[in-house]
Amino acid sequence: MNRKFRIMLYCLLAGGTGVLVGSRVFSAYMQVPKVAAAPATPETTQVGIQTTFAPVVEKDLPAVVNISSSKVVRNNAGDMQPFMMDPFFRQFFGDNFGRQPRTPSKQYERGLGSGVIVRPDGYILTNNHVIDGATDITVTMLDKREFKAKVIGTDSKTDIGVLKVEAKDLPTLTFADSSKVRVGDITLAMGQPFGLGHSVTMGIISAKGRNGLNIEGYEDFIQTDAAINPGNSGGALVDVHGNLIGINTAILTHGSGGNQGIGFAVPVNMARAVMDQVIAHGKVVRGYMGVMPEDISAAMAKSFHLTDTNGALISDVPEGSPAAQAGIQRGDVITEMNGEKIEDSNQLKLRVSMTPPGTTVTFKLLRDGVAKTVNVKLAEYPNDNQRQSSSSSGGGSNALDGVSVDDLSPQILRQLDMPSTTKGVVVTDVADGSPASVAGLQSGDVIQEVDRVRVTSVADFDRAMRRAPGHTVLLLVNRHGSTTYLAVEPQ
Repeated sequence: MNRKFRIMLYCLLAGGTGVLVGSRVFSAYMQVPKVAAAPATPETTQVGIQTTFAPVVEKDLPAVVNISSSKVVRNNAGDMQPFMMDPFFRQFFGDNFGRQPRTPSKQYERGLGSGVIVRPDGYILTNNHVIDGATDITVTMLDKREFKAKVIGTDSKTDIGVLKVEAKDLPTLTFADSSKVRVGDITLAMGQPFGLGHSVTMGIISAKGRNGLNIEGYEDFIQTDAAINPGNSGGALVDVHGNLIGINTAILTHGSGGNQGIGFAVPVNMARAVMDQVIAHGKVVRGYMGVMPEDISAAMAKSFHLTDTNGALISDVPEGSPAAQAGIQRGDVITEMNGEKIEDSNQLKLRVSMTPPGTTVTFKLLRDGVAKTVNVKLAEYPNDNQRQSSSSSGGGSNALDGVSVDDLSPQILRQLDMPSTTKGVVVTDVADGSPASVAGLQSGDVIQEVDRVRVTSVADFDRAMRRAPGHTVLLLVNRHGSTTYLAVEPQ
């Protein structure tokens, strides 16, 4: 993606939690008039005028909620205190310099977003980034009822989060089949833009299957020109019948921070699959075949003697992976999975990831121009879910409790602006008040050593965790390309 564009995920920070109930209804949408039948012409429809979407809005809007969250953040202003007390500075700024009350080391950061009630017993779909790290979440409905919400689970790979409020007989939205939406379909976006309260905008489906935006690990976005703004995150994208087709997630901007007519939503089929796993198992478990696929360019197709650029070219097959055990080789081109065409590498990645581990999948592939069929028994993706340290038993407190890490990938290294040769694990979360948080460890740090032992994978970090109980742990941390040591003391 061209770097002159910026992808902005919104978690609108604001102090207020009130919801101003307002509706914006759109009218006077003229459908395309019917034309005389002719060969090879587009579909035609009966002449008609739809003067309002009010019935759809009135039915759906009660199921779209405001989400107000807060979390504790560390304030580094106190780090300046030693400089304030230095006589050199006090001779310029007076004896009172440095005597002012210290800024609290912890402050509350507040955010606003949206959510969609999808079950009458209180289950709500939203974005992971709306509730990430939140210590207190309040859900406000259209009728101004407020509920404290509990996080059932989140999946950062798809930016989906699931909340639960204790209530019954709540209004809900009906799931559509997002695979059947078409470019050009009319759509409505519902949410809480800029904290203004319930609001609705209208547009069309501009594109399907958008990926390569480096927003999430698994991308299959619905693109729409319905206005989506900060605060709409986690809100509903619905069709003209009021059925849910997506969860609003991100916009493309030119640096303005506001809507530019290019918004993205997670397809509801993906969001629902994530939600079902989170509710049933507390996490998302994905299928794994163990290949590195890439798209096929015209030049590649010519080199591999292919007739077109459809399919996924396998550039690497790790030894011992399910694909390697089934006989898949570097240079193979996968064209079908269980009888369905594979158009590109992202499609292969998505379909494998959404298939339960233990499933035997049939692939059709081309090897040196010869068609072959291979059966692969999928394993569980080894490092897909963020690994979080757990309290140790019997060995004293663990200095690494509350630290979540993930393996480094080319995408993550690009986001961190680090060389591709960087080794270690990236910190995805540090629990507030944990020993590592007190020591200064931050999300986005890359841990390269634990107690002078190199760490190159989540498995290495897990082994280091098991050795950590009861003693101070020395971390070598790479932050923005510079390395530093942090000593983390157990509580």
